[in-house]
Amino acid sequence: MLTRVLDGVNEVVGRLVSVVAIVFAAIIIYDVFMRYAMNAPTRWAFDVSKQLYGFYFIMLGGYALRHKAHVRVDLITERLSPLAQRIVDLAGYLIFFFPFVWVFTSRSWDFAIKSWNQGETTYGAVQLPVYPLKMAMFVAAVLLLLQGVSEVLKILLNTHKDQDEVRA
Repeated sequence: MLTRVLDGVNEVVGRLVSVVAIVFAAIIIYDVFMRYAMNAPTRWAFDVSKQLYGFYFIMLGGYALRHKAHVRVDLITERLSPLAQRIVDLAGYLIFFFPFVWVFTSRSWDFAIKSWNQGETTYGAVQLPVYPLKMAMFVAAVLLLLQGVSEVLKILLNTHKDQDEVRA
């Protein structure tokens, strides 16, 4: 039940955030049109599209983990039994994933709060606020942490039976 809720949160966030790709692509197309067809480049499009792409990229970490889209090196583990694979996966989460996500979460929180308190903006032609993007880093870290908890619970509860049958 908890894994379904955690997976569901990242699924909804991933689907909502995927719309941002359309928005920043439209901004880029608009900017190119204005620059070359109308000879009137925008002052804001590059900075806005860069921030939207950063938001898009960072917010999809939990979604990617949910769908096993992160890079894995299975050269050794693919030859192991399903139980041994689960043990190696669990060890990987405990030794590498959770310490990384803890640092990512705590540092991005500090980073975001400092930016928020300063009212940080970009240095470009148009001064856009930076703190929403930095706050998104913290939210993304929390989503990644929650998805990691879901993945570990699945390993411990052995709910990856369908994947174990495919590997065997």
